[in-house]
Amino acid sequence: MLYLVSVTGAVLAFYTDLQRIEQPGAPEMTRISPEAVQRGIETVLASEKGKPNTTHLFVRLPTVDMPRATVSTDTQSQHINSDGSIAMAEEKKWSDFLFALHYTLNIPGLIGMTIVGILGVMMLALSLSGVVALPRIFRDAFRLRARDTGGIGLADWHNRLSVWTLPFTIAVALTGTVIALGTVTAYAIATASYGGKTEKVYEPIFGEEAKPDKKPAPIADVVAAFDDLARRYPDIPATFVIIHDPKTVGQHVQLMGEPRRRLIFGEYYNYDAQGRFEGAAGMDEGALGQQAASSTYKLHFGTFGGTPVKIAYLAFGLGLSAISATGTYIWLGKRRRRGMNEPRLRAAWDGVVWGAPVALVATFAARMTAGNDAPFIAIFWIGFALVVLGSILRAHRRVALPARKEALAAN
Repeated sequence: MLYLVSVTGAVLAFYTDLQRIEQPGAPEMTRISPEAVQRGIETVLASEKGKPNTTHLFVRLPTVDMPRATVSTDTQSQHINSDGSIAMAEEKKWSDFLFALHYTLNIPGLIGMTIVGILGVMMLALSLSGVVALPRIFRDAFRLRARDTGGIGLADWHNRLSVWTLPFTIAVALTGTVIALGTVTAYAIATASYGGKTEKVYEPIFGEEAKPDKKPAPIADVVAAFDDLARRYPDIPATFVIIHDPKTVGQHVQLMGEPRRRLIFGEYYNYDAQGRFEGAAGMDEGALGQQAASSTYKLHFGTFGGTPVKIAYLAFGLGLSAISATGTYIWLGKRRRRGMNEPRLRAAWDGVVWGAPVALVATFAARMTAGNDAPFIAIFWIGFALVVLGSILRAHRRVALPARKEALAAN
């Protein structure tokens, strides 16, 4: 599981790029006017006549990393053109499958998230205990012995990669643990103290929700909110729009902006339905706990610094995957030297190491040929299992054939 989380995490460094590859025909732009955003919101909401009222509407605005504008509601997600008209439905189920595989191992509910959080704790413990267990680990950081007698060469690569990736490993393990187990903890607190309302747990960090008033009203004035943000914070570009309870009296607007040269994923600027400023959530200049909590996401996924950081996260993520793979090979080698030769177990691990990337490639091929609705979860896990099983059966034949020959010779 740790190997699988490492491999998927490395690939997810290019999450937004993968979305663009998935749907290359979606319109792209460097910016979109507030008026076009307002028009896009109204057009998408008008298309939902006859459906239950959406509780939250999101608009992803064009950025350097993802130069597309997308309006999402509780029931649909639509790319919009630069004039605010609907272009096409957003299709990114393969990217979302990959994200869910990394985030929860495709296990629904809190169980998968809890397992991944525990894996983060384990990764952190392995990294720190490795430093303590090998006192010469930094002194020998660039020492590689070419020979592989008794697994020495493999152990050298394992140890060197562990040193070279140590800061990265600690950062992603710690932030991944905080994100996953923090979510689980929030559910537990909400169940115990807030009647299951997790938003109450997050209010001290991300701000409070306004009191709902479901009486119908015209859609909120997003243009006025954009104009105010541009006056108050001219150096902070808006990246997201959120309308809570749209087209009701109780609706309110949040514009998310990204302060430059900060690790926080953004700051929420709150507005009423008429575009009057109500204050910021505080993730930029609020309590240190707020700033730390909102900095975990960029640090974990490498969504800062552009393409060079993405390449670094890919390289370090693959290094972490190699550490996981070689660590198990070293353990199997030690058992073999103690007289416990287990060719089938080693073959099973060979299947895991090669089966994960092969199955991922198979799911991507299915996305490109069968389309957005291909059964990615089934393709991945069945393909993964078949590679592992095939590797075990192949090893079984190699072990069983000499034994049969020996038995025949004895007869």
